[in-house]
Amino acid sequence: MRKILLLLGLFTGALYSNAGVSDSEISHKTWDQLLMKHVSVSGNVNYEGFKNDKAKLQEYLNSLAKESPSESWSKNEKMAYWINAYNAFTVKLILDNMPLKSVMEINGGKAWDLKFIKIGNKTLSLNNIEHDILRAKFKDARIHFAVNCASISCPKIKNSAFNANELEKQLDQMTRSFVNNHTKNKIEAGNVKISKLFDWYKDDFTKQGSVIDFLNKYSKTKINSAAKISFMEYNWNLNS
Repeated sequence: MRKILLLLGLFTGALYSNAGVSDSEISHKTWDQLLMKHVSVSGNVNYEGFKNDKAKLQEYLNSLAKESPSESWSKNEKMAYWINAYNAFTVKLILDNMPLKSVMEINGGKAWDLKFIKIGNKTLSLNNIEHDILRAKFKDARIHFAVNCASISCPKIKNSAFNANELEKQLDQMTRSFVNNHTKNKIEAGNVKISKLFDWYKDDFTKQGSVIDFLNKYSKTKINSAAKISFMEYNWNLNS
């Protein structure tokens, strides 16, 4: 009887110690550490620092290649995986092409079309991850503020990894931060000058209303429904 109770106790302890944690989440630990070390709160990236830790970055990328999302993963686990993958492989792309002042110097301005990402038995581009997986499968406009294109006008790269347990909160925080960033968008009640992202991906932002409706969910300034909309010039210089 004692042996049975002991075994039950060990089993119950194991269950509690692993509650809410999956293999997919644990695999982002190295990326989380690298981000905290080499990315500022404002999103400035120390690529030289990343270069010194290139072996650790590659270790993380290798883990992604071995453990791609399966059907058993939750929606949030899958989304967190692909967002982290996009951002980590973007950093690798910059490191592999340094020195450079802009991501537009890579592949004739089409860095996102390069198929250099090994995931399982597939070779993908950044565009494949963003458009064919994240946008196509999850249909969440907030994704645009989570993935980073290594440029000043892009939404900042988060200085910690995305994870399934906090994903909703993280996506809301990144969206709110971008919308209210005066260097990315200039918002007044009757006049808004906003990022080209809202133009390029208009369909994503207007599925449940207008672009202004979307902005008003996150903007500190209430925008009139008839406000004039214009778009800011995009700065493709490196976010370093």
